[in-house]
Amino acid sequence: MKIAVASADFTKVSGHAGRARKWLVFAVAEDGAVTGPERVEFGADQVFHHHPDDQAHPLDGITVLIAQSAGDGFLKHMAKRGVEAVLTAETDPRAAIDGFLAAKLPPPKARPIGSLICKTIDLFSPHK
Repeated sequence: MKIAVASADFTKVSGHAGRARKWLVFAVAEDGAVTGPERVEFGADQVFHHHPDDQAHPLDGITVLIAQSAGDGFLKHMAKRGVEAVLTAETDPRAAIDGFLAAKLPPPKARPIGSLICKTIDLFSPHK
């Protein structure tokens, strides 16, 4: 299994997954051993907010995606791609991986204003 973690600086879990351009990709073996991360960075045209569902993407092959925040449209977009998108308040990428694997990942922080902004952006998104 491959798990991608949104990380604007390659050191912390970041938010707004739909616009994230930098990711850390971890591989999880059948025995639970975690390797990585591999750093993945892509262009503005490859951010999930703009990338069509029917085209190949640099993160194809991941099973799980972890970020601090994402809108409902993004979550639906990932589900269409067969990816489980998980949101968390955890800031350490490796701790986020370990927490996810142990089913003990802390839930995301409430973001009333951020959530409203995401819902507004989702109105104009091609991914519905």
